[in-house]
Amino acid sequence: MDNSFTDVEGIKVGHYTDLENITGCTVILCPKGAVAGVDQRGGAPGSRELALLNPINQVQEVHAILLSGGSAYGLDAASGVMRYLEENDIGVNVGSAKVPIVPAAIILDLGIGNAKIRPTSDNAYTACQNATDSVREQGSIGAGTGATVGKLLGMGSAMKAGLGIASIEIGKGVVVSAIMVVNAVGEIIDPKSNQVLAGARNPEIAKKVLNKKEMFVNSLELMRGPIGRTIFDLAAPSNTVIGVVATNARLNKIQATKVAQMAQNGLARTIRPTNTMLDGDTMFALSTGKKKINPNIIGAFATEVVSTAIINAVQYAKGLGGIPGIADLNQS
Repeated sequence: MDNSFTDVEGIKVGHYTDLENITGCTVILCPKGAVAGVDQRGGAPGSRELALLNPINQVQEVHAILLSGGSAYGLDAASGVMRYLEENDIGVNVGSAKVPIVPAAIILDLGIGNAKIRPTSDNAYTACQNATDSVREQGSIGAGTGATVGKLLGMGSAMKAGLGIASIEIGKGVVVSAIMVVNAVGEIIDPKSNQVLAGARNPEIAKKVLNKKEMFVNSLELMRGPIGRTIFDLAAPSNTVIGVVATNARLNKIQATKVAQMAQNGLARTIRPTNTMLDGDTMFALSTGKKKINPNIIGAFATEVVSTAIINAVQYAKGLGGIPGIADLNQS
């Protein structure tokens, strides 16, 4: 165990990171194929090739998943993943060719950095070339480069978030891992202490840094007050949490879909609010192995690793574009 998303056999992860323009993409490669499911709950999704993951549809395996910044523009980067896979003779054999299956989901990170620069096909191809089976770096990297949270009062009060990973071995060699890109409109909460880790900063209190518990605006309390009726009109529309859970347990498409649904509970534990009309929250689930275990157990631990990965995404994120991370506030 490497405490990495790639603790699950048969998976490689590669990043493309543009720190100057504050965007990027992350590719999860499954060269031998992986059974996949998806659960999409946000009201403003940006995605590609999700219909084929429906259990009633024929295709049984995917060969990669792309997580990208750039809003809908970032979906174009998936063609670079397909190009890489085709060059490596990976895909569904349709007789005359092999067609790679590459579902994708994006975050809207155009409110930070340069909105005119988005991840491209070539960038995603580079991410594929960078892919390795030992990935531990977290924070402002890959698809998480332009991720932010706490935008209910606009970007001026937001905080930097990013990409987080987590992994757990649940017995007899069965592994469940998560990789999350956290770009939520709301705040991130530690479910163990119920304290806000990152969210919309109260400028006066943040300036004094006297009481950490009062540094952030409580979104629910905010929505109770006079501003509550218009708060979502003010909030930055650059949101969405996307991610992948993976296991070396054997799952079919129906079971993988249920695991993806259960994994979404990790968002509810750590993000307030979540699954809003401003979010495009999308969760993929991958199965690469043959180990036998009840899929309900996989789903239960998927919730756990997603929660941990979300917390890691804000704890490791470095401030960019004038948006501070947790470490920046601690040094104030």
